[in-house]
Amino acid sequence: MVKVGIIGATGYAGQELVRILLGHKDAEIVWYGSRSYIDQEYASVYRNMFQLVDAKCMDDNMDELSKQADVIFTATPQGLCASLVNEQILSNTKIVDLSADFRIKDVATYEKWYNLEHKSPQFIEEAVYGLCEINREDIKKARLIANPGCYTTCSILSLYPLVKERLVDVDTIIMDAKSGTSGAGRGAKVANLYCEVNESIKAYGVTTHRHTPEIEEQLGYAYDGTPLTINFTPHLVPMNRGILVTAYAKLVKDVSYEDIKAVYDKYYGKERFVRVLEKGVCPETRWVEGSNYVDVNFVIDPRTKRVVVMGAMDNLVKGAAGQAVQNMNLIMGLPEEEGLLMPPMFP
Repeated sequence: MVKVGIIGATGYAGQELVRILLGHKDAEIVWYGSRSYIDQEYASVYRNMFQLVDAKCMDDNMDELSKQADVIFTATPQGLCASLVNEQILSNTKIVDLSADFRIKDVATYEKWYNLEHKSPQFIEEAVYGLCEINREDIKKARLIANPGCYTTCSILSLYPLVKERLVDVDTIIMDAKSGTSGAGRGAKVANLYCEVNESIKAYGVTTHRHTPEIEEQLGYAYDGTPLTINFTPHLVPMNRGILVTAYAKLVKDVSYEDIKAVYDKYYGKERFVRVLEKGVCPETRWVEGSNYVDVNFVIDPRTKRVVVMGAMDNLVKGAAGQAVQNMNLIMGLPEEEGLLMPPMFP
């Protein structure tokens, strides 16, 4: 039985970790960490956990937690994990960090986009980017996992086969992404109040969203090893959860539907959690809600010689907690899909 600790268990991603892990036959949660609710019953914070979780919220003492847990999930704001981790902790346990602290390999880039001083840059090179479908073998050997961001997971998986096979001009990539409000976290913000978001949609972080360098870096590794430069624009839509990415890129040669479909099948044909949809079927967020699946598809536009690629997923599951559990399964030698085979919720 894998003993698991969660720091940040009362955020949306943390609560989703709890929900998934309660159904994991090989995991036991031993620590529900939360700075805001120390000593409060976890089930009083999330009433859906009544009679399911009989434990109080604890603090973020990672030193003590590392002595009790085989794996620690840090579902915390940027900067916290980096400020807590040290060599002794990593000698005791494995860490899956859901923040951005170890996702970006260049410290200066991280500090510029997040406006934070990185507190433990000595671990950045060691950290493995936890996109399981791409870095599976490296993840299995890691002790520190940088769990990818939600927008980035959907964006990268949607475009990766085309970039890897050099079928698109990477200088022409434009990404339009939309997310439910849970992507903004559980903290109280006026911009996220019901009356502010209901019956409205808006772009935000235009040219400045923090997931941009993460997407550029990871797609750059797929292409030629150096970061790309893309346009990425996220939008907030009035729903609880879900992400839809629509990406556009110019094709470098004439290709047929069958050509591109063969490329997607090459990379995802055997993947459990990436579903390449049938021809003409565009992904919808409701088809993946509550699940660890990413649905992708594409349409070739012969008029503009572009390809339009679409991806949909649940930002709290494959975009956060589900992917984190998928990473835990890999590093602990468990079946990758364990605890993650819940079907999507519908409608």
